[in-house]
Amino acid sequence: MSSTEDGPGADTGSASERAYVIAPRRVSFDWRETPLHWIPGEPTATHVINVLHLLLPAGERWFVRVFKEALPLVRDPELLQQVKGFMGQEATHSVQHSYVLDHLAGQDLDTAAYTRHVDFLFEKLLGERPPFGAPVPAREWLRFRLSVVAAIEQFTAVLGDWVLRADGLDRADPDAVMLDLLRWHGAEEVEHRAVAFDMYQHCGGAGLPRYARRIEGMVVVAPVMLWLWAWGASYLIRHDPQLAGRLRYSLREHNRAVAKGLLPDWRELGAAIPRYFRRSYHPSQEGSLRRAVEYLATSPAARAAAGAVGRSALRP
Repeated sequence: MSSTEDGPGADTGSASERAYVIAPRRVSFDWRETPLHWIPGEPTATHVINVLHLLLPAGERWFVRVFKEALPLVRDPELLQQVKGFMGQEATHSVQHSYVLDHLAGQDLDTAAYTRHVDFLFEKLLGERPPFGAPVPAREWLRFRLSVVAAIEQFTAVLGDWVLRADGLDRADPDAVMLDLLRWHGAEEVEHRAVAFDMYQHCGGAGLPRYARRIEGMVVVAPVMLWLWAWGASYLIRHDPQLAGRLRYSLREHNRAVAKGLLPDWRELGAAIPRYFRRSYHPSQEGSLRRAVEYLATSPAARAAAGAVGRSALRP
């Protein structure tokens, strides 16, 4: 549960959540055998999920830049340790999803025309200075961006928990490497689900303005994410060389994939918003940390990387 104290230094997480150490992991994915439609016969579900690869390389690099900018405001050593672990995990996520973009390009699905808009969003509109010369004090602009990170992390935690539970994906016989990427990433999102929220609470000022700014972050994030996702799925399907224009993104096809358990339910995603609006809310209430940690202990990519490091250490 969250603290009722205001201002920097307030303890904003449960004792067990704050005691859990967040740290980046080495991972190794081999994309050579992953097909373009990695969910067989399901191009819409495949590309709706593939939007993650379009958004996350730039988005997670931006998370790291914003948090690096805010580090001097952190006065709590425990939180500082968690934030640094969060930054390491997000940097690793960004790199691994960038490799998937390279893999898509190698299969003649070029994403650059879309991702340059994502880059503009994070590097210019949400950059270190307010866009268009807006007269916003530097500290307030930083706090707003921290609230945006916290709101995005609300959705990534929900999506991460969903993909760990998504039996429909297992039944569809997807590419094992892509499924491992999604579940490794999802598990780490559940693992660090409270860090961005705690960082915002710590640095976001005091009292009602802090709460109002937190709500403002979600009010901005929810519709923008929906728009980017629909646009991204439409782009991928339209430019898919194997479809050759025979399919368009549609809610009908999307909902058909939801009914099969290949995509998260709209109600599950939507319910994350009013939960976040509660004054007493804390993200440690989202998902199952135990399920996430159990997957991370068995992830083929994490085990392969650990094995490679071990073999390297044994060489003379």
